Amino acid sequence: MTQAKNPLHGVTLEAMLTELVDHFGWPDLGARININSFTVDPSIASSLKFLRKTPWAREKVESLYLFMRREQARSKAQAQRDHVEPVAAPFGSWASPVTAELIAGASIRLGQIGVLGTDIFWSEGRPQEQGRNVLVWRSDDRRIADLTPAPLNVRSRVHEYGGGAFTLGPKAGFFVNDADQQIWRIRAGEAPHALTAMPGMRHADIDIDATRKRLICVREDHTSGGEAVTTLVAVSLSNGAQQVLASGHDFFSTPRVSPDGRQLAWLSWDHPNMPWDGTTLWLAELRADGALGTARAVAGGPDESIFQPSWSPQGELHFVSDRSGWWNLYRLRGDAVQPLHPMDAEFGQPQWAFGMSSYGFDGRGRIVCTFAQHGRSTLAVLEPETGRFEPLDTPFCAIQELQVGADFVVFLGAIETAAEAVIRLDLASGAHEVLRSTTRHGVAPGFVSTAEAISFPTEHGRSAHAFFYAPLNHHFRGPDGERPPLIVIGHGGPTGSTNAAFKLIFQYWTSRGFAIVDVNYGGSSGYGRAYRERLNGEWGVVDVIDVINAARFLVERGDVDADRVVIRGASAGGYTTLSALTFHRFFRAGASHYGVGDLEALARDTHKFESRYLDKLVGPYPAQQATYRERSPVHHTDALASPMILFQGAEDKAVPPDQAEAMFEAVRAKGLPVAYLLFEGEQHGFRRAATIRRVLEAELYFYGKVLGFAPADAIEPVTIENLG
Repeated sequence: MTQAKNPLHGVTLEAMLTELVDHFGWPDLGARININSFTVDPSIASSLKFLRKTPWAREKVESLYLFMRREQARSKAQAQRDHVEPVAAPFGSWASPVTAELIAGASIRLGQIGVLGTDIFWSEGRPQEQGRNVLVWRSDDRRIADLTPAPLNVRSRVHEYGGGAFTLGPKAGFFVNDADQQIWRIRAGEAPHALTAMPGMRHADIDIDATRKRLICVREDHTSGGEAVTTLVAVSLSNGAQQVLASGHDFFSTPRVSPDGRQLAWLSWDHPNMPWDGTTLWLAELRADGALGTARAVAGGPDESIFQPSWSPQGELHFVSDRSGWWNLYRLRGDAVQPLHPMDAEFGQPQWAFGMSSYGFDGRGRIVCTFAQHGRSTLAVLEPETGRFEPLDTPFCAIQELQVGADFVVFLGAIETAAEAVIRLDLASGAHEVLRSTTRHGVAPGFVSTAEAISFPTEHGRSAHAFFYAPLNHHFRGPDGERPPLIVIGHGGPTGSTNAAFKLIFQYWTSRGFAIVDVNYGGSSGYGRAYRERLNGEWGVVDVIDVINAARFLVERGDVDADRVVIRGASAGGYTTLSALTFHRFFRAGASHYGVGDLEALARDTHKFESRYLDKLVGPYPAQQATYRERSPVHHTDALASPMILFQGAEDKAVPPDQAEAMFEAVRAKGLPVAYLLFEGEQHGFRRAATIRRVLEAELYFYGKVLGFAPADAIEPVTIENLG
């Protein structure tokens, strides 16, 4: 009998270790085999000495080495199989492994993150479960488990956009359940159960007041029939009884109890401001009876936006303010507000949801933070007393929901070539671990288009910013002499932004032969307050001009076909889409996802949080009714000359369905090709797998009919009126 050859025969331990270090790097290698000395004293010589006298460690190294060689062989074989000469085929018709089914069926949404000691928690939205949000736990020993069984759905609807739907304590966790908007308690060994029972009340942004055995949170009262009333309330842990702590402002957020339990900090703001326009940071004593002492404003105001007040372990209040024109870190010491590290970068972001976090304190009292600059996120460590500021070298271009443990951080991170994931990063070694990705399946490099950051000239001698993605599919190329069609995307908000992070939905388009430009038009966040305020009074003007100029820039550069430029957008991006199609003869076609067609209708019929948003973006209503009508696409369909497709959720409260329906009827009456798809059970943003799949395929089908190509995918036909 022939004995199997030892796969390690002839390979020295030094050669193995050298190859492993070259492949993984010291921090990742140490984390993978769980040998601390590899990160504490990273040298070949010292590590060889350790391995030669430690058999179990040598076995780990040998096992990882064999794994690495197998993966390298597999990758080489796959590359050889994948190496094919690309076939010329019409743009848009390319067959792609990035299918609508893959995006809808294998993708999840990741949201809020929490840290308790060494345990990590996050919320996970699952389209496969009708969009249900699950609270997930990752224990110190790396077990991962769901904490909230069906039909529980961890989601707040305060401000409609929610956020801040759970919090964690050493003895119990608490979350808001979507169906009743009540606070539920979860403890080890017990089924989750409701703590509060107040129909018509919604809750969010929960903090634990351990000294008084209660919670403090934001409550939104919908029982009066008029505009919802927002307050800060305390909730007894014994019986769920509630006590109003603060009232009298239109909005409240971020109640945070000091470490000694003696003070409460919180934010408030009033109509017509949004939280990125101006908020006030309040501080009050928490009295023995649970009530608040006299509140004093310590920062902020109608023209200063405060973000994420947080207490240091020593009991000093920190916060982010844009008083300098950029969202920077500050500290309240005594009565003085002290800047901690002034720079032209954004340490905060628009507070569209509760519970957003961009910094925290590690076990040494250092501030670990993330900031955005030039469209890219960076992780950094700041020592508050010395002012030492050290950016950390990580591969992540987008970082959100940052939570800080004693010696590690957890965040939602994404790179240019891999999907967003829950990331745990060790602060000592810099090694990171993916705990959960938004997709179960990666995309082969031959189908991944990465972002090119561009700046382009726009109106009034200004520049604006965007990310360009060229079409890429290593099986196909476009016909000789042709340039690809371009999809122009305007992000939602409109006070929001986009980044260079991998987006699976973009690969759906680029791998079929479309180019994409994703535009951070004037009014976007991430570039300072002045850039954000370009849209004040100019919504429907500045954003539209900027998306057109982004496309023109790429046409003039020779990247795309000037005759096949389409535009798509969701929510506020949908309004930009409809306005561009209506008021300009530039785009061949467009797709509006729950977009605004009638500004007057939006001003009259939307939820409280955004009910005065347009005062800044357009002007006070009804005083400037003429401007609202002038900029509403639904009133100017006579100017339309481009086909469009509209997608809408039947239960959308932010942009009600009658907006899309009015636009559809007007375009149909004009005789232009138009399609309208309404989805029951969907709200502002599509969450169900079946909807996500249908929307993607319907949009591709529509573009095929308008631009004259046949998609490779088998797609259920879409009814397009006036197609001729």
